[in-house]
Amino acid sequence: MFEKLKDLKVYEAGKPIELVVREFGIKPNEIIKLASNENPYGPSPKVIEAVKNIAHLMHRYPDDSFFELKEGLAKKFSLEDKNFIIGAGSDQVLEFAIHGVAPKKVLMAGITFAMYEIYSKQVGAEILKTPSSMHNLDEFLEIYKKEKPEIIFLCVPNNPLGECLDADEVYDFIEKIDNDTLVIVDGAYQEFAAYKDAKKALDVKRLISYPNVLYTGTFSKAYGLGGMRVGYGIANEEIIRNLHKLRPPFNITTLSLKAALEALKDEEWVRMGIENNFKEMQKYIDFAREKGFNYIDSFTNFIVLYIPQSTEIADKLLKRGIIVRNMASYGFDALRITIGKPEENDKVINTLREIS
Repeated sequence: MFEKLKDLKVYEAGKPIELVVREFGIKPNEIIKLASNENPYGPSPKVIEAVKNIAHLMHRYPDDSFFELKEGLAKKFSLEDKNFIIGAGSDQVLEFAIHGVAPKKVLMAGITFAMYEIYSKQVGAEILKTPSSMHNLDEFLEIYKKEKPEIIFLCVPNNPLGECLDADEVYDFIEKIDNDTLVIVDGAYQEFAAYKDAKKALDVKRLISYPNVLYTGTFSKAYGLGGMRVGYGIANEEIIRNLHKLRPPFNITTLSLKAALEALKDEEWVRMGIENNFKEMQKYIDFAREKGFNYIDSFTNFIVLYIPQSTEIADKLLKRGIIVRNMASYGFDALRITIGKPEENDKVINTLREIS
């Protein structure tokens, strides 16, 4: 019955706290979860209060036009409401695009966000990957000229590795692509990259001036709303109009909508989280240098450390209530560690010193 799904892999989410509680009997408040790139500070207190104040309306559907949220995003990006579509996480917008184009071939980096491949295989597309794990645009261009894929994915910065293309590299690449190929620029971690290095900051208004570009962003990372599942797509009016044909009604909740609206208003909270992220990331860099471990220079809220015998190390951490992402499934010994709060990072690093 499901023959077409036989070879389709299930997306591997980070282990939930509840699983560690069940398996190892560790108390929930003693578990450190740094596997899913969640914001350790959560959303602004103003967001939490606003959601509490409308909790009694959870039986009501949201305004399906999402007018206020689109208006807020339009102001943030100096665009118009018609340039936006709202999704249950930015990955839902990616799904709309792939199902809308129904490509025969899709091109992406050697290691990148797994849902690109999963959604593409759902429509029977052939997956093309660059030989390099990270984004090598010369390799992208060579494969593009030979294979002519209908969709190209650029993850800027890249999940799960953390590297990031310069904005000018992205623009130059897009200008070499024919207009009948959709270039999807995934900016889930753009707020972090733009803070760390201005050369990485994408001008979304310039991006969508190209007729074949879709940009996606999310409230799950910098805004601390991973559990609320709110993302968005930005493109020219024609692309957005077509994506709306695939959007189901009320695809985010009344509470999620309110949370995203309020989160947009507190940029000071967002900046605090990003500043602390890179301050705390330095602890992992110092640890890696101390131990002689290689690492990827990260423009996100996580860091990849090349630690020998990563599977064994990840298991030891898990038994101590520390959840990280083992990268062995990608073919190399490394751990991807979300940057947590200071006390969490200190405990993780001290534990790694002990066991690695």
